[in-house]
Parts: sequence; structure tokens; C-alpha cells
Amino acid sequence: MSRVAVVIPTLGRRPALRHCLDRLAAQSTQDFVTVLVADAAADPDVIRSYADRPDVPGLRLVTAPRPGASSARNTGWRATDADVILFLDDDVLPDPGLVEAHLRRHDERPQPHVGVLGPVRWAEGLRVTPFMRFIEDGFQFDFEALRATSETGWWHLYTCNVSLKRQALRDVGGLDEQGFPFGYEDLDLGRRLHDRLGLTLLYERTASAEHDHVMTLEQWLGRVQRIAWSERRFVTRFPDVAPHFHDRMRAAADEPPMRGRTARIAPYVPERTPVIGGHFRRVLHRWYLQQLAGPFLQAWDEAEAEADPGPPPAAAAEPSP
Repeated sequence: MSRVAVVIPTLGRRPALRHCLDRLAAQSTQDFVTVLVADAAADPDVIRSYADRPDVPGLRLVTAPRPGASSARNTGWRATDADVILFLDDDVLPDPGLVEAHLRRHDERPQPHVGVLGPVRWAEGLRVTPFMRFIEDGFQFDFEALRATSETGWWHLYTCNVSLKRQALRDVGGLDEQGFPFGYEDLDLGRRLHDRLGLTLLYERTASAEHDHVMTLEQWLGRVQRIAWSERRFVTRFPDVAPHFHDRMRAAADEPPMRGRTARIAPYVPERTPVIGGHFRRVLHRWYLQQLAGPFLQAWDEAEAEADPGPPPAAAAEPSP
């Protein structure tokens, strides 16, 4: 029995997945198994093409019963008897010591309520655009806020690179496949772990990885609609939590629309340009917020008409591996 299972949900369409598996094959420890979970919407033939990888420790392919990241991750951790479950995204490329760093911290803190978060940075070789810098500021992840800390709270539980005890997942019933199939599913899990077990989330800088995924404003114009739906449902379930994205979008929408030369040239002014670089960065980030605010707030208003999402899921029995 391996002590660590690396669980990767996937649709199988990203070239980055092969690179992710390559990086797992080159880990400094091989004391783990790999569970690649095909989303219910994935093409089975594409997923099977990844099966012949004897260099990837304990590679096993399973299929989730319903679409969504929550179902895929639940299927993955329940398909193994490992004590520690390490969740990675299929476009996250682990550095050589990532698995070993997660395992070391769990050895140091074996209590069920202790998890480990590792940082993710843009992959080497990607052209990091001004928009990609913008979403680093608390939109996609917020690792910059963790630069000077060694421990954080449930709101930083990012399933792109986080490990949790199997017992903790079992105690809270795993991820909520119905309430949060994709979007806010990790924050919902983190909050329930906090409320039920008193989650302690360690931040381990050496458990690092690269994010091999170009992001564009056009993609996010659609993505923020899902974020709005998920955040609306989340703050309904946990009314003590402020609607972070809604408040930022509302404030941006209430400002006068940005037009003119400044907004057009801002993407081309390097941030490190003396005196004006920081100013143009702020201008550009404000412009991005205004572009995203419209579709976000429209989706939020539509979500308000939904019924209450109901209570968190009860603990679920685990099928035999």
C-alpha cells in the first residue's frame, strides 16, 4: 500500500496532461500511486491513450459517474486506500520534489485535520500576458498573499496542488458533487473541513509546480459567469462569508466606464517602467474588472432566482478500492 495517492481529474484534451505525467515519473520519491480520473464527459478513447505509462508510479485510470471536478476527485480518492490524497490539476506540472515535500509535512503533522498546500506559478516558456498577471491578484489563485506565511486558512484550499488526509475527506463526505460540481467546490470543501475538524492548512513552498495554461480575457468573460453562480450559492450556504468577487465587480461597474488612449496603451507599458509603470498597471487592472463585471453581475442576478442549495452533504460510505 502506498501512503500517497496523486489524484488528477481530466477531460483528457490538454497537451499539458502528458507533461504532468512526465513530471510525476521524474519525482524524487516513487512512493505513491497515480489515479487519473476521466470526467464523465471525457472521450474514453482519449483517456485510454494515457494508460500505457509504466514509468508513472502506480498509474490507474478510473471514470467518474457524473460530470464535474467534484465527482472526478471523489471518484479518485475513493478508488485508493492511501492515507494521504494529493490533488493536482491536469495542467499543473509538479517540480521534482513536490510529492516528497507533501509527504514530509504530513509525516511531521500526522493529525487528520492537517493539510498541505503548495504554490503554483506560470510555466516556464509561457508568454505571461498582462491579463495573466491580473488574474494572479486573487482571481484564479492568490499565492502572492502567502509569500510570508507558513500556514493559512480554508479560503486558500486550492485543489490544483493540495494534499489532505483520507480520514478528513471521509469525515466530511468528500466534495459536494451536486451543490458545487465545478467552481467553488474546493472552497466549500475547505470551509466544511474547517467547521467540522478545525482544518489547519500548511503552506509548503518546496511543494511547488508550474501552471501550463494560457489564460485570456475572452475565456474569462465566460468563466466569470460560472464564478458568479458558484459564489452566489456559496454565500447562501455560508452567509457569514462576504461575496468577494461580487463586491469587486459591483464596485468596478459603478465607476465611470474607462475609455480613451490610456486604457488602449496600458497593456504595452511594462510594469517596471519608472514612475508610470505602476500607474498603467492599475489602469489596466481597472479596465479588466470593468470588462468582466457585466457578464458576472448578469449571471449573479440570474442565480438569485434559484432555490436555497440546501445543507452540506452527509458523510458518505466509501466503496472498496
